[in-house]
Amino acid sequence: MLKMSKLAKAYYTDTVKTQALQPFDLEVQQGEFVAVIGPSGSGKTTFLNIAGLLEEYCEGQYLLDGNDVTGLSDKQKSRLRNEKIGFIFQGFNLIPELNLFDNVEMPLRYRSFSAAERKQRVMDALQQVGLASRKDHYPQQLSGGQQQRVAIARALAGSPAFLLADEPTGNLDSKMADGIMSLLKDINAKGTSILMVTHDTEQASQAQRIIEIKDGVLSERCAQAQAIA
Repeated sequence: MLKMSKLAKAYYTDTVKTQALQPFDLEVQQGEFVAVIGPSGSGKTTFLNIAGLLEEYCEGQYLLDGNDVTGLSDKQKSRLRNEKIGFIFQGFNLIPELNLFDNVEMPLRYRSFSAAERKQRVMDALQQVGLASRKDHYPQQLSGGQQQRVAIARALAGSPAFLLADEPTGNLDSKMADGIMSLLKDINAKGTSILMVTHDTEQASQAQRIIEIKDGVLSERCAQAQAIA
């Protein structure tokens, strides 16, 4: 699903080189739930941006669902990103002027789906997160946890190969966070791969694998003995 080989990232100024990520190898298989942890400034955001085709890497090779992304144009990356990756952000990133249906449908408009298929995908995704009955509501009419569920539905509607979740519970209280983690585990149990960045070690422990990034160095911290149920 995701294979990175000898991948590295550095930032340059006129006089200074900053090594954001040291060369590393990483494979994520279909259906895995992988948590990425590490202190602020460790390289987590850089790693996630590279995985999501939002940022270039300096060295190595990246295969996304069998596609070598090295050297792809911005247009090619955008299409691959739209087809293969679902993004879940800490800040929800919903459009307040659009109702839930339109928020979830928006990314689908950039693909070759008919209006009927877009409608079916949106309703299926909202049903999966338990919000189909609120399709005509607006984000400001929902709780934080419900808004994050809409963001997850938006990511799922395009049937992505895997989800990239950036601190998906960071703006939620513990009860809402537990609900979002339960939903993510249900999604993973149905076969969707998930790569989740989090500061919460308790939530990270619910993943099948934990990758730690510290000072730009990736290491496997531990592995769960059982798959997530």
